Parts: sequence; C-alpha cells; structure tokens
Amino acid sequence: MGGVRRALVIGSGIAGLYVAVRARELGLHPTLVTKAGLEESNTRYAQGGIAAAVGPGDSPELHLADTLRAGAGLVEEEAARRLVEEAPARIADLVRLGVPFDGVEGEVSLGREAAHSRARILHAGGDATGLLIEEALKRRALELALEVRERRVLRSLRVRPAGIEVTLSDPSGAESETLEPSAVVLATGGAGSLFQESSNPAVATGEGVVLAALAGALLSDMEFVQFHPTVFLREGAPRYLLTEALRGEGAVLRNSRGERFMPRYHRDADLAPRDVVSRAIRSELERTRSRCVYLDATALPRDLLFTRFPTICRFLGTYALDPSRDRLPVTPAAHFLIGGVATDIEGRSSIPGLLCCGEAAATGVHGANRLASNSLLEGVVFGEHVVRQLLHPSAGGPSTPARTLGLRIPSPAEVSDPPDRLELRRRLWEEVGIVRSGGGLRRAIRRFEAGVRAAPKGRPGSEGAATGLLSLAGLVIARSALARTESRGVHYRSDYPRSLDSWRVHSGLRLLPAARAGRRPAKG
Repeated sequence: MGGVRRALVIGSGIAGLYVAVRARELGLHPTLVTKAGLEESNTRYAQGGIAAAVGPGDSPELHLADTLRAGAGLVEEEAARRLVEEAPARIADLVRLGVPFDGVEGEVSLGREAAHSRARILHAGGDATGLLIEEALKRRALELALEVRERRVLRSLRVRPAGIEVTLSDPSGAESETLEPSAVVLATGGAGSLFQESSNPAVATGEGVVLAALAGALLSDMEFVQFHPTVFLREGAPRYLLTEALRGEGAVLRNSRGERFMPRYHRDADLAPRDVVSRAIRSELERTRSRCVYLDATALPRDLLFTRFPTICRFLGTYALDPSRDRLPVTPAAHFLIGGVATDIEGRSSIPGLLCCGEAAATGVHGANRLASNSLLEGVVFGEHVVRQLLHPSAGGPSTPARTLGLRIPSPAEVSDPPDRLELRRRLWEEVGIVRSGGGLRRAIRRFEAGVRAAPKGRPGSEGAATGLLSLAGLVIARSALARTESRGVHYRSDYPRSLDSWRVHSGLRLLPAARAGRRPAKG
C-alpha cells in the first residue's frame, strides 16, 4: 500500500498516541517514542474534559463563535472551523477506541466551562477525562502491537538530503542512537514545567519545539503562554489543578477577605476567559497582600461534588479538606503553550517530512487565548489530519508571518555566574509570566542568553546540556514577548496595556546560527 513507510511519532499524549494508533489501524507501521512511560503526559492530568457541539441547542457555529471570542482576534478561522466541525466525528472515534464518556440514561453528560456559551464539555470518570482517554489509547496501542520505545529522549533533529535525522538517547544520555525515518511526527507537548509555578508534569519542558527550531523550523506565537487560574496552593503539596468545571458547576472565587471579586473584572464573572481570571487573581493578591485566593464550592451539594469530581475530592482529602465545607487555596500557574512549531491545517511544518500536532504545534486555532477544553480536541482533530498526510503525503506548509523575528543563537562563551535551573524557572515565572514589562523581559533575556552561552557540549543528558535547552526555550518565549508591543489574550504588557490593530497578526520566529568568532552577532 502507499503512505509513509517508516514514521516516527515522538510523544505519547493524546496527539501522539492517537496518530500512532490510527496510522497502525490504517495499515502503516509507525514507531512511537516517549521520554518517560507510555502514559506520562499532560493528557493524563487533564481533568475538565473535551469540547464538542454534540448536545441539544448547541452547534459547531456556536462552538466556533466561542473559540473566536476567546482568541482575542488572532484565531485562524479556517483552522477553528475544522476543529469544531470535525469534533463530533473525533468523539465517535474516541468512543470506538474505548473512552467511557459519562452519561445519564443513555445520553452523554455535558458540563460547562469558562467562555463557553453552552454546556458542551464531555467528561469521563467525572474529573478523570484525560486519564481515561490516555488509558483507552494505550490499551488500543497494545492490542495493535504498536512498536513503542519508552524512556527514549529526543536529543536532536537534523535536516539531511535524504530526509530528517533523529537522535534519541536514554534519559542519562549515555546510550544514543540515530534514526532516519521517512517522516517525523512531533507531538512532544508544551513547556509549562519550565515555569516555577506550573500545572504540568515534569516532562513538559518544550524541548521538542526548541529542537525543531534548531533544525530550522519556523515557530509561531511563542509569546502566548496560557496560565490556569485555579491551581491548588499549599506548602509541601504539588501544584494540583482544580478544574474550571468546578466554576462551571457554580463555584466562585473569593479573596483572602472573603469577598467575591470576579464580578468587578468581567461581565461573565467567574466564567470569564482564563487570561482575565488569571490577571484578576494576580491583582487581588497584590491588593490584599496575600499568597492565594480561594475557590469556594461550599454552596454546591456534597453529593454533586463527590460524584462529579471524585479525583479532586480524593486529593483534597489527603490534606483534610472537604470542598463542600472548606474554601480551597488557589493561585494561577503556567498551563498551556499556545505557540509552537508553525504548521498548516494538515500538520505540515516548514521542514518537509516534519509533521507536528497537539500542544507542540501552532496552527493558529487558539489565537491569543485558548478556549477551555479545546486542547484535547485539537490533539485528535489535527492528529487525524496528520494521519492522512502519512497515508497520502503532499507538499505544503505554513505561511511565514509578516512579523517574523530572526533570533541569533548566543555564541558559546565563558560565563562567570551562569544561571541554574531554579533561577531560570523563577525568572520565567516572575518576568515572563502573567504580567510582563519591557524591563523585566530584557533582564530575563540577558540571563537566558547567559545560560545558552554557558551550556557545555558534553553528554546530552547532563545537567548543563539540559539547562542550555531550558535557557533557549526561555529565550525564545521572552524574545517573542518583547517583540509584541501590545497586550492581547494571555500576553499582557504593563507598559503596552492596549491591544493594537497593527498587532492583530501572528508572530514568527526563526533561530539563526551563532555568530562566528570575531563577528558581531546580528540583532534580532
């Protein structure tokens, strides 16, 4: 049969697993590579659910309107239309693959989340949607005898005359191998754990996007990092996400004085878009000089809370908290990378043979602020398009944005006080976080540049090499944020607080080789 003979799918979240499973079902023989265990990804921790217009009184047009509204003027409408129109078919695929979506008397149960005008969020196991999707796809992968390579870390992508060369290694970097697949599908997820405060697992470090950029791939919209407003905050506890669906059921936010504050910030109050809620919480923390605000679900029936949110209630129970009785301490945290490797709707990047989908890709479908529960949907909708490309490859790729930055990679040099990982994560959170300024971004950029310069060329799994990649990821995000001299969606500049028509465009970024010794590096 036709199609790609040897496809390498890198990443085992919903996008990578879905692509690998569907490609195998259709007669191809992909190899799935994952840096940890097969099931370890952001998908596993997705509580809220997956959005689709499948209920009475809803339609793809309404879903599209909500997606466009949340995206603050930057949503690519064609991509968003594909997302919402193909959603019901992809939900049917997930059901066929064994995802047990919740229902009542034979009808699917639908919840509502922020910025959605209808209840259209499908969930499974109450608040265990991502976990049950991941487990269903994993079971199907095992049934199909899919070739899986666990604990293999992507170290480099290189464009060769015959295609793309991929280097993988074990986590320590001691054992490496080089492969030359017919096509590479990059589904390596986001970069949330680069930030000091994050809802993401440790594997979400963004190196897939950075390594693609080092290979010459065009990146897009890297300044847009979404922060989730309600992440559990307690000393010694993990930063555990408390799903937006709690507010969809009627929970409200209160400050440390017990005041409900969201009605002062937005007409939709606690169901305002995530960027609005995150900034409102930050303002309240500064105004009241507090470390957290509180999610108050005490007005909801206890049976509803423990039936609809069993995973969250079990977690809270380990800290002697009962959401029907106790207000829950929360703070915003880095959650989702909206930007990534620039692709067209078919998942084609600017490098022939390199396809990308899921959180690592930037199709423009989310604009400047992702609508809640569109992320799992993005993985399967555009994952299906990638599968079609593997079956019937065709030429194409993303257009280059008019505002595209050429960023020179800092040259290796001796650095007297190189930043460590803790400093880099802190700087991303404090200076490239929810509220940014030119001064803070420039300070962060200088330290990220120092981290890149100081990175050794030794074993790929070394701490120094890992810090160098982290520094480069931080540099790409911060430099993109400095270039966008306006505020839009999740990108808020205190020195440029307004949205400007002249910036109603996507941004692009390409990495340029380090300057040779004796030459002055070009300014980006």
